[in-house]
Amino acid sequence: MKKKANTLLASLPLLGAAALAAAPAASALTLEEVVRETLQNSPDVRITANERLARNQALKQAKSGYYPTVDVTAGYGREWSENSNTIDVPPPPDDVTLTRTEAGIQLRQMLFDGFGTANEVERQRARIRSAAYSVSSTAENTGLSTVDVYLNLLRHQRLVVLAEDNLEAHQRIHDQIKLRADRGVGRKAELDQIRGRLALARSNLIAAKANREDARTDYLRVVGDLPEEELERPPLPEASLPASSEQAVQRALDNHPTLQSASADVEAVDAQYEAVKQRYYPRFDLELSRSWNNNIDGVEEDDEDWQAMVRMRFNLFNGGADMARRKEVAYLINEAKEVRNRTHRQVVQSMRLSWNAYQATEERLDFLQEHVEASEKTREAYTQQFNLGQRTLLDLLDTENELFEANQAYIEGDTDHLFAAYRVVTGMGRLLETVDVAEPAEAQLTTEETEEGGAAAMDEGGAKGEEEQVELDDT
Repeated sequence: MKKKANTLLASLPLLGAAALAAAPAASALTLEEVVRETLQNSPDVRITANERLARNQALKQAKSGYYPTVDVTAGYGREWSENSNTIDVPPPPDDVTLTRTEAGIQLRQMLFDGFGTANEVERQRARIRSAAYSVSSTAENTGLSTVDVYLNLLRHQRLVVLAEDNLEAHQRIHDQIKLRADRGVGRKAELDQIRGRLALARSNLIAAKANREDARTDYLRVVGDLPEEELERPPLPEASLPASSEQAVQRALDNHPTLQSASADVEAVDAQYEAVKQRYYPRFDLELSRSWNNNIDGVEEDDEDWQAMVRMRFNLFNGGADMARRKEVAYLINEAKEVRNRTHRQVVQSMRLSWNAYQATEERLDFLQEHVEASEKTREAYTQQFNLGQRTLLDLLDTENELFEANQAYIEGDTDHLFAAYRVVTGMGRLLETVDVAEPAEAQLTTEETEEGGAAAMDEGGAKGEEEQVELDDT
């Protein structure tokens, strides 16, 4: 892998060096600082982080099914009764109206619920894994958007410096030609010619500054505020880059958080399908209760009792809702699997495109460097020949313009190459690691949340991007 392009800043003389170096001051912002600031303030990251925190609470709700419930009841009012308790109560008629009071407490502990609670807990764990990977994916994508606007603004900062140097070079030539004209040794046509090129150089500078302001606006949209300092050119993330396209694709399939999130969604719906089956089992609960009642059913006395019961509840028919629910979740499983299959293909496509762009920009950068160096040498030679009267002013101005355009092309190519490299790293889910920025805390998973295998473990069908559908029947 050629690295000549990375040393161009040190090798280009004069105009090329001044424009391309754009040497950062001591207070220049770094990519690491900007990405960290963006993640802290990004609404997109906060949205997914709050979704993750909400699912943590959903897991606690699911676990509550393992614990007993305690209910307290109380009542006060008037009761009219006419029954066997009131028939022999004088005087006639045979009815009684009393002030009724009730108080009771009941403890209920689930003993067996058809594995519904266990499967619901596992479903919520899978949803937490999905949300955590979603936070990671959003953070990586937000980081890449930050890299994009950062490099774009850096590009236009460098182009402004280049345009300023180009204007300065044309101003020097203008002053030289004007001095000749004033002394009577130059031609008026040459002065008109350099004035035209000088005006064009000024126009180029105005356009470059306008483009820089547009880039600052894009930067503000993503990062949240405008940089007060110049930006530092980030290094090429060579240590994080794979050796080949195949290796890049494999790393993406192993680590891409969006694919992991889609796999966790499949696990969540699988657990939901198992939880639905609880309706086909009886439910057993241990119930302990104590009541304190008074004036019940027309009897004017206290009515208290204790109960310790194991109760079984089993629904025999509910209009076919259980079967329909089971089929509904089966379709949801198929949907989740197809989403994962689609994500698998998208990850492969994105990585291949990113790798191809990286390879192309790397190869192109060497030739752009060669063009800059050749243009620089040509300008120096033409300048000497112009001073000796061997070249026309038009020749000299053309070499200045070619050098300007060569430097522009190199800055564009260098920026594209850097961004392509960071795209590859993002495709493998390693951008934040590469720029040394910690993931949001909500992207982290505890041992308990990953104890069932996590979303990273995909079956053979999912790993190939294809999976059989869940078979539906009427049983």
